[in-house]
Amino acid sequence: MKRQNSSIVLSESNDPWFNLALEEYLFSNIHEDTILMYLWQNNDTIVIGSNQNPWKECDLDKVETDGVKLVRRLSGGGAVFHDKGNLNFTFIANNALYDQKRQMKVILEAVNSFGFSAAFSGRNDLLIDGKKFSGNAYFYGENSSFHHGTLLVSADLTHLSKYLTPSNHKIISKGIKSVSSRVMNLASIEKNITIEEMQQRLIMSFQKEYGECLDIKSYSSENFSNPKLANLYEKYSSWQWTFGESPSFEVHFEKGYPWGEFWLGLNLVDGHIDEVKVITDTLVLSFVQKLKNALKGISYDYPAIESSLLSIAVTKEEEPLFTDILILLKKQM
Repeated sequence: MKRQNSSIVLSESNDPWFNLALEEYLFSNIHEDTILMYLWQNNDTIVIGSNQNPWKECDLDKVETDGVKLVRRLSGGGAVFHDKGNLNFTFIANNALYDQKRQMKVILEAVNSFGFSAAFSGRNDLLIDGKKFSGNAYFYGENSSFHHGTLLVSADLTHLSKYLTPSNHKIISKGIKSVSSRVMNLASIEKNITIEEMQQRLIMSFQKEYGECLDIKSYSSENFSNPKLANLYEKYSSWQWTFGESPSFEVHFEKGYPWGEFWLGLNLVDGHIDEVKVITDTLVLSFVQKLKNALKGISYDYPAIESSLLSIAVTKEEEPLFTDILILLKKQM
């Protein structure tokens, strides 16, 4: 077995963009002889998998209204909700040292040290009596890999259904739809368990498995500045990464108006409108081509769409149609 050193990193930030940026930074700079465990927490956040469609997975209206952050991670898997009652972990190692079984052993021994009987399931989840308290996902690089997951300690489980319930858009997506699972908090069994205590048990379990760690570092978004990390933060906080990386999908809107029936179909690629189809029996046909021209190439983002439509020179006959369409899009997007 290759010689190894162990390292532990703690994030003092609850900003998901910073925490995922730091995760990728640590992954990109891992030493070939080091196994690293990274522990972190986010404020209210929806985290989607690398191949998921945020419009499909989330109620974006509620997410925006409640100030919940949305971010895409590097690994695959389904959408999850994070809050301060959830502890996140990441194991990072050179591929020669990466060992999923040992990493999972660290988690299970830490959890079961509280008296639980947790076990690993076939869907990359950790269960107690058939209920999920931890989900895991993986990212494999050319030289290094990482394994990360969640531990539901005392999370607000009502938020899972509130934010992860898709709205009633008629979306046909090529992305991966999350699979619903029965979930539970560890605190529902052991009411005295805390995030802080769970973190300490993980640190103890990690050192038991990989040896004493002399290198425990804490990072904070307030006091850590690094150009590479700053670039990664810009990436994770960008619209392009969260929305523009979405798989191709189709969405359509329809409604009847006094001026006629209206159906709008949009084909989206990389979060931008690639093709526009309009079906209508209105007598004001001049607005159709104007609508198509204004929408094609625009990001699927209401402010961008609104700005483009409002910039169109319209006639008196066309104006009420565009007003109705803007209201329709604002309500349903």
